[in-house]
Amino acid sequence: MKNLGQMMKQAQQMQSKMAELQAQLAEAEVKGASGGGMIEVTMNGKGEMRGIRIDPALVDPNDVQVLEDLIVAAANDAKAKVEAEVAERMRELTGGIELPAGMKLPF
Repeated sequence: MKNLGQMMKQAQQMQSKMAELQAQLAEAEVKGASGGGMIEVTMNGKGEMRGIRIDPALVDPNDVQVLEDLIVAAANDAKAKVEAEVAERMRELTGGIELPAGMKLPF
């Protein structure tokens, strides 16, 4: 029974650390870019877009497709960086233990 109590205590500590990590990630900002930095997308650690910066030189009403493609590329770059940051922080939190495939934490 002593082991069960100890396991429960460890689970509560892990839950507390997970909540703290979620709060930190919600506040973190990650930037993704495309077009040599002419488009920049800012996301928080939850993958929510917080801002976008577009170099005015890219704004051409006759070629909107390029601008649209660069925005998508920058958003994808930011999302990949968010996922890498979350994975790194999860490795730190779990001591390097890999989660089962398909299990995504903390969200």
